[in-house]
Amino acid sequence: FLREVSSVALQQSLRHLQAAFSNFFDGTADYPRFKKKSRGGAATFVRSAFTWDGRTLRLAKMDKPLDIHWSRPLPDGAYPVNVTISLDSAGRWHVSILVEEHVTALPKAEGEVGVDMGVESFATLSTGEKIDNPGLRKRNAKRLGKAQRDLARKQQGSRNHRKAALKVARIEARTADRRRDFLHKLSTRIIRENQTVVLEDLNVRAMSRTCEPVADPQHPGRWKRNGQTAKRALNRGITDAGWRMFRTMLEYKAAWYGRDIVVIDRWYPSSQICCACGRHDGKKPLNVRAWTCPACHTTHDRDVNAAKNILAAGLAVNVCGDGRKHHNN
Repeated sequence: FLREVSSVALQQSLRHLQAAFSNFFDGTADYPRFKKKSRGGAATFVRSAFTWDGRTLRLAKMDKPLDIHWSRPLPDGAYPVNVTISLDSAGRWHVSILVEEHVTALPKAEGEVGVDMGVESFATLSTGEKIDNPGLRKRNAKRLGKAQRDLARKQQGSRNHRKAALKVARIEARTADRRRDFLHKLSTRIIRENQTVVLEDLNVRAMSRTCEPVADPQHPGRWKRNGQTAKRALNRGITDAGWRMFRTMLEYKAAWYGRDIVVIDRWYPSSQICCACGRHDGKKPLNVRAWTCPACHTTHDRDVNAAKNILAAGLAVNVCGDGRKHHNN
């Protein structure tokens, strides 16, 4: 039988395709690629293709409203501009609603903080606080490995292969959801507590490809298993941390709430300089987690010292106007 489908979603798909080709010919994006249904899909409905009564959402050509489990209510008095229905690779349906809202800036804060990103500790603040890395991929490593081995044994194109692929996608989606939740909570707290946040401009892709072996914290001076295994573990730790996503969250939340984000140069030797006297003591391997300055005899925690130097460099950028900074107030 034939089922009626709203023409709005089809028209929006053509508009998205036109935008993709325009970006390609302008040199701002790659050639558009076809998205397989196994990886999900999305359809966008403009205001004329849905009805919203403040509680329920009904799309065009539908007899009943959507059965939605809301993650949070819409702002008071807000009316949806458009609605996007998407299906992800884990088989979950999502409703994304775009609304127009004026975000009120927060009262000016007194705090200023430098943030040093890491693997053992996800972030170290110039205040001395260390935020533990949740290690989300490591938590699900056994389940994910078993699911991936089961998937490799299934014949491609079969129903069992699709079921095994869906199981793998659900494990990975759960990990991604937990990572996003952790990053949202941490970025919101940092933005609320500090007026100025200073970060390093990290080249995450290059760092995840070429990095030093990581030391075994339980046995100082000894590498984990062997150099190659340790390097692979460090690479996975960098990609699992979500540093780029964390920076993006800080930047747009700072723009919302009237905070300043300062990004210093990636080549700044934050871990090589003594934050007490300013002596440049040279490069140190990753297994050196604490060191004593030969000039002022101050003993430093490597990450805390780097965070303090990052903050000092960021404040200098604000004063001298050097480097990149984002003023949002």
